[in-house]
Amino acid sequence: QVQLVESGGGLVQAGGSLRLSCVVSGSIFSISAMGWYRQAPGKQRELVARITSGGSTKYADSVKGRFTISRDNAITVYLQMNSLSPEDTGVYYCNVLIAAVGDYWGQGTQVTVSS
Repeated sequence: QVQLVESGGGLVQAGGSLRLSCVVSGSIFSISAMGWYRQAPGKQRELVARITSGGSTKYADSVKGRFTISRDNAITVYLQMNSLSPEDTGVYYCNVLIAAVGDYWGQGTQVTVSS
């Protein structure tokens, strides 16, 4: 059983910053990648940022230069979000890909950016 616990969401004004955290626990054998996705109302879930076990990162074009994904150990991943805009509003989900097993999702944390 793998569990992901997210924290750090909230309400912020445009131009502000938030930092999301995700801690993974449970039967973790080999994490291939960790990432953040978001889903805005009426839209599909989309990749925001991802970091592999080797440290390679990938960002959505809309967040490049504003968001930074990082991790401080094998089971914690962060998303630093700067210069937030109302278009960044949505539910942010942590995702973990475990080799030969599949991926797991957190429960989601709401990020709301007011104009």
